[in-house]
Amino acid sequence: ADKSAYLMGLNSADLLKGLCHPRVKVGNEYVTKGQNVQQVYYSIGALAKAVYEKMFNWMVVRINNSLETKQPRQYFIGVLDIAGFEIFDFNSFEQLCINFTNEKLQQFFNHHMFVLEQEEYKKEGIEWEFIDFGMDLQACIDLIEKPMGIMSILEEECMFPKASDMTFKAKLYDNHLGKSANFGKPRNIKGKAEAHFSLTHYAGTVDYNILGWLEKNKDPLNETVVGLYQKSGLKLLASLFSNYAGADTGGDKGKGAKKKGSSFQTVSALHRENLNKLMANLKTTHPHFVRCLVPNERKAPGVMDNPLVMHQLRCNGVLEGIRICRKGFPNRILYGDFRQRYRILNPAAIPEGQFIDSRKGAEKLLGSIDIDHSQYKFGHTKVFFKAGLLGLLEEMRDERLSRIITRIQAQARGQLMRIEFKKILERRDALLVIQWNIRAFMGVKNWPWMKLYFKIKPLLKSAETEKEMQNMKEEFGRLKEALEKSEARRKELEEKMVSMLQEKNDLQLQVQAEQDNLNDAEERCDQLIKNKIQLEAKVKELTERLEDEEEMNAELTAKKRKLEDECSELKKDIDDLELTLAKVEKEKHATENKVKNLTEEMAGLDENIAKLTKEKKALQEAHQQTLDDLQAEEDKVNTLTKAKVKLEQQTDDLEGSLEQEKKIRMDLERAKRKLEGDLKLSQENIMDLENDKQQLEEKLKKKEFEIHQQNSKIEDEQALALQLQKKLKELQARIEELEEELEAERTARAKVEKLRSDLSRELEEISERLEEAGGATSVQLELNKKREAEFQKMRRDLEEATLQHEATAAALRKKHADSTAELGEQIDNLQRVKQKLEKEKSELKLELDDLSSNMEQLIKAKVGMEKVSRTMEDQAAEHRAKLEETQRVLNDTNTQRAKLQTENGELSRQLEEKEALISQLTRGKQSYTQQMEDLKRQLEEEMKAKNALAHALQSARHDCDLLREQYEEETEAKAELQRTLSKANSEVAQWRTKYETDAIQRTEELEEAKKKLAQRLQEAEEAVEAVNAKCSSLEKTKHRLQNEIEDLMADVERSNAAAAALDKKQRNFDKIVAEWKQKFEESQTELEASQKEARSLSTELFKLKNAYEESLEHLETFKRENKNLQEEISDLTEQLGASHKTIHELEKVRKQLDAEKLELQAALEEAEASLEHEEGKILRAQLEFNQVKADYERKL
Repeated sequence: ADKSAYLMGLNSADLLKGLCHPRVKVGNEYVTKGQNVQQVYYSIGALAKAVYEKMFNWMVVRINNSLETKQPRQYFIGVLDIAGFEIFDFNSFEQLCINFTNEKLQQFFNHHMFVLEQEEYKKEGIEWEFIDFGMDLQACIDLIEKPMGIMSILEEECMFPKASDMTFKAKLYDNHLGKSANFGKPRNIKGKAEAHFSLTHYAGTVDYNILGWLEKNKDPLNETVVGLYQKSGLKLLASLFSNYAGADTGGDKGKGAKKKGSSFQTVSALHRENLNKLMANLKTTHPHFVRCLVPNERKAPGVMDNPLVMHQLRCNGVLEGIRICRKGFPNRILYGDFRQRYRILNPAAIPEGQFIDSRKGAEKLLGSIDIDHSQYKFGHTKVFFKAGLLGLLEEMRDERLSRIITRIQAQARGQLMRIEFKKILERRDALLVIQWNIRAFMGVKNWPWMKLYFKIKPLLKSAETEKEMQNMKEEFGRLKEALEKSEARRKELEEKMVSMLQEKNDLQLQVQAEQDNLNDAEERCDQLIKNKIQLEAKVKELTERLEDEEEMNAELTAKKRKLEDECSELKKDIDDLELTLAKVEKEKHATENKVKNLTEEMAGLDENIAKLTKEKKALQEAHQQTLDDLQAEEDKVNTLTKAKVKLEQQTDDLEGSLEQEKKIRMDLERAKRKLEGDLKLSQENIMDLENDKQQLEEKLKKKEFEIHQQNSKIEDEQALALQLQKKLKELQARIEELEEELEAERTARAKVEKLRSDLSRELEEISERLEEAGGATSVQLELNKKREAEFQKMRRDLEEATLQHEATAAALRKKHADSTAELGEQIDNLQRVKQKLEKEKSELKLELDDLSSNMEQLIKAKVGMEKVSRTMEDQAAEHRAKLEETQRVLNDTNTQRAKLQTENGELSRQLEEKEALISQLTRGKQSYTQQMEDLKRQLEEEMKAKNALAHALQSARHDCDLLREQYEEETEAKAELQRTLSKANSEVAQWRTKYETDAIQRTEELEEAKKKLAQRLQEAEEAVEAVNAKCSSLEKTKHRLQNEIEDLMADVERSNAAAAALDKKQRNFDKIVAEWKQKFEESQTELEASQKEARSLSTELFKLKNAYEESLEHLETFKRENKNLQEEISDLTEQLGASHKTIHELEKVRKQLDAEKLELQAALEEAEASLEHEEGKILRAQLEFNQVKADYERKL
């Protein structure tokens, strides 16, 4: 309690005292009341709910103020999420409210899915058998909300201080048990909570416990605590309850009494009021339904209780919805929309340039497509499709569009390539010509005669320049004459332009006046349509009330008949008793005891008769009182409905005009928001591009760092390669040294071999000498043996050295081969690494180039986006200007609204007269069914006459359009154009007066017919049971009148359709004028640039340049004036084309002006060409003069 008091800014002791011992006002005094624990709990709950409700409403107000916009609110998307149907073991007042809400929403779903869908088929003339799904929930809803229903009895009990839950239960049983099929008495089961009554809902039977319902329905607030809240230190809490007024403020003033009544509003009444508002809101929308199903009651995942799910599908009407979607036509399109969207599937089915009705066009188009023709039906205004067919048509349309676009692309690409090929051929021919000329020049440049020609050629230029100067003077004179003629022609055209501008202004004023008249007519038509819709709603409500009153009247008449039957039985009993009394009087002398008994019985019977007669009189008086009250209520309802209709019409008129103004403001605000959104998107795109730029810069830095790392790796690898190459060189040097040693060994071996050969040769010589000597001494022999031994030793040493050298050489060769192989592998690895690094280096360079190109593109895109943002800002400024213009138009519409209010007052007066006439007719009574048949026959005749009138009107319009086109083709001047406009105005006025006179005549005829019916009905006033038939006939007559008014309004709308087209064409014309103005400004800028370039010519051509510039200025001014004339002519042709009126005389003038413009342009081009030619000649003369001067100075 202390924490709660601290949070709410209250004194804890005062809060506890206010909860446990509140002060209650009894009479004029305040009394402190003691409460038990349960009462305190109820009081705390009510206070908590009140605080929550007020906090929620306060939050909604704050959010709405934060999001508030001055734009009109026309459309919205609402999401309604409610609790599902609740069937618990213990069901109380909360479950009844939730289930009642579900009953109302399920009835709305059934009506929307089954009744309205099938009524749409009937209204459109589709062959359809009405399917009754048997899901009318009105009986249960009436049991809960109708007078003397559960809610009504509960509210009545809450008004009595001594009422309790048991008295509420007794009243429920007395009024509904046995009388309503949906109300029953439950069977109490042991182990479950006690149930007092049961209701049969669409989802099942629910048993309800009524304990505490009266307290829950009252839900009173503790006014002592509320007073503490109002004085709280927390400003928010005090402001929430600042407007609360309890029972103690009721007697102060009149306003206080009203607040007292509103503060006693029960929960059930508040719930019904909010529910009725919700249902009224839903009926004005296009709802879509989402059904949530409970898969099982155990809250287990992946488990599907099939009977439970099927029960929910049946109760919710989902299965019936699937059935009607299968049998029916869920997709529907208006004929005009279908023809416009799907004509691309077969354009040949609808001939071009020929008027064909939209329905016939749709029939021809669908008949020519290869689809199942049983899958669609034709209504009066729409074509209906079964499920899946519309998707097939969309696929066929997409395929057709893709083929057409592909063909266009192929033709465009072919045309572009042909142009490119033509350019290539032209370049080739030009190259051949250049090559031929160069070859010819190279062949003759050394020819003596050609050299002589080159020397003489400059001397011939002076005579040619004189001739050219003479020609230029003649040309200048001719151009001067042409300029004077063009100046005179320009003045004439200026005069014509002034006259045409005046004519154009007059035509614009006439078109604006006609547009205002048409806008007024359209607003009147819209207002009449709104009045019709409101009247239909009021009539429907009155018929429902009348049906309820008739039901009550039928119940009272049944009770009356029952009482009359009882009275007749009592009369019979009285007659029998009188007979017995006569017999007893004749036999009274028989026995006195019998007489006494009979007299006592007679007294008792007299008392019963008196009681019954009193009850009969009371019932008759009650019946008469109910009839009088019913009549008084009907009169009061009629007067109130008249006043209500009048006030609602006035408010609806003002709301309609306000909504139109808000719609205009909303469109402008929407355009402004769109431009701001585009600007914001462009700025966001710029920010995204800058972020991308930063990311790319970061990536670029990372790539540069990686490149740096790779370069360092490459340098390391290169150093390693250098070291390996150095080692390789050292090994190669070692190999060379070993090879040199091997070569030395080889030379030594060769020397030894040579020595050996010398020794062997000496030995042979010595042996030959010995043989020749024929013997030798022993000394010589020993010497020979010794030498041979030395020779053998030297030979063995030589062989050993040779083998050793060979082994060493083999080892060296093997070692050299191994080291060479290793070095080759290392070199290959290094080459591969080098190639890989070079490849990565090239890839990084490419990425770097790509990044730099992306950076350049981003910079260009940023510049482009800045330009776009500047253009967006300019457009925003233009839209602001348009918004100010629209504000001015809005002020004009306010003045028109005041004018329309007076007209609405006149219309409301006429409507009240009609209502008075209808109320007079409703008081009558109809007796015979023959009158109903006469009314039906009259209705059919009027429908036939209406259809014939509509066909005649259509044919007359068609003839009128043909005559108007012929007349427009024959118009040749402004006067005829004005006559056509005046004729169109007169025709509109004639049609309007014709419709008004027809409507007046029709209403007079109907009034006469109604008077005749009233006379007939007055003759048959004695028939009481024909009230229903009379009311239905009058309602049909009223609907017929409303339908005729609607048809006439539709005819007026169709007759004024041309005005909207004129307005649209006028806006297009304004856009074209703006484009031409922009082009004119661009041409002015180009003209100034060309003039600046012309002033920068050389001083030698100053005189000719001045003359040329003057001619250029005159011609440019003439071109601008000609262009302005052309724009004015195109504007006039656009206006005439918008109203389907072309003027041949203006076409002839335009053609003449175009021809003159072309002639002047040709003359201007010739003058420019000749001037350029003369300038070229002068330049060539200057060059030749400078060349001759140089040659002369060189010779000197």
